[in-house]
Amino acid sequence: MTETLTIGKALNLGLRRAMEDDAKVVLMGEDIGKLGGVFRITDGLQKDFGEDRVVDTPLAEAGILGTAVGLAMRGYRPVCEIQFDGFVFPAYNQIVTQVAKIHARSKGRVAMPIVIRIPMGGGIGAVEHHSESPEAYFAHTAGLKVVAVSNPVDAYWGIQQAIAHPDPIVFLEPKRRYWEKAEVDTSATPDPLFGSRVVRGGDDVTLLAYGPMVKTALQAAQAAADEGRSIEVIDLRTVSPLDLDPVFESVRRTGRCVVVHEAPTTLGLGAEIAARVTETCFHSLEAPVLRVGGYDTPYPPSKLEEEYLPDLDRVLDAVDRAMGF
Repeated sequence: MTETLTIGKALNLGLRRAMEDDAKVVLMGEDIGKLGGVFRITDGLQKDFGEDRVVDTPLAEAGILGTAVGLAMRGYRPVCEIQFDGFVFPAYNQIVTQVAKIHARSKGRVAMPIVIRIPMGGGIGAVEHHSESPEAYFAHTAGLKVVAVSNPVDAYWGIQQAIAHPDPIVFLEPKRRYWEKAEVDTSATPDPLFGSRVVRGGDDVTLLAYGPMVKTALQAAQAAADEGRSIEVIDLRTVSPLDLDPVFESVRRTGRCVVVHEAPTTLGLGAEIAARVTETCFHSLEAPVLRVGGYDTPYPPSKLEEEYLPDLDRVLDAVDRAMGF
């Protein structure tokens, strides 16, 4: 069956299907029950599955994750919603010292099948603490996997795959893209969860992105095509583990690579990707791997966020610089 779905609706249906398939799946978060969440991702689920499986929690992120650890130990599959990206930090201690480490600490005897859903990124005109990009903190933490979806197809299948996975997964959702639509075949065989994907072919430059920046990268590729340049766009889809084999194959062909993300450039995911591309594809590179990201400042007030967020012009400027070598 093929349906036209927004990312938000795809997540809703994916959560519903996961709950239908496994009675041990439990959703937890602030206002996710009767309200259906701030972005209505869980709309209607408490009504259909009950208050024991869709739990409205107190405003206490550390408590949400601590409770999820206990539930996971008892065989449940908790799915925790962090209302906004900037709200995850009160739970950071639980995530990095308990969720990420219990499986190793127990020598594999205790699994932590916890999914932590986080709406990430800016672009919605929000106030402070509502527009962060915290992926590097979690990607740097051994024991966690980090997924960053960019489209309704990956949202629908990815949330189900993450819930079924035995390890803890930070599941990043591009909040300003929640209303983007695409055709989703709900009866298809999905791509593997931890794999990158070429979403536009090209020969001159390899352009890498994930989450909300994939659309920006595709727009830049189209604008470059109008000027006669051929850009290959790869959606990384997962930032930990990184699936870089398709990236290496592309860079060996194009000789140039640009990485784009909303998070600050310094020590962001782009730095790790640039290092690994350089190590593996050194003799194929015609230019240094370039990065386009947020600035090394706290996320600005909403009136200034368009100056902060990487946009088409900044991406194309990096493409021009790469082509200039």
